[in-house]
Amino acid sequence: MVTIRLARGGSKKRPFYNIVVADSRNRRDGRFIERIGFYNPLATGNSETLRVDRERLAYWQGVGAQASETVSRIVRVKAAA
Repeated sequence: MVTIRLARGGSKKRPFYNIVVADSRNRRDGRFIERIGFYNPLATGNSETLRVDRERLAYWQGVGAQASETVSRIVRVKAAA
């Protein structure tokens, strides 16, 4: 199954997450099919917190990819704000 999930990057105590489309059998930070955005929970000032290519997100969901609970929540909350 294909999932849309977060892949952690950044350094210790400075998380940065890429929003990726990956096979569910691969490791969290392992191989992925496509990077469709990022989430930076520690963004300050004018820095961007979230960027998602909504067309690619809609495409992957249209062909059956399941978004993780966290990705769904982040996209929904940030879209409403």
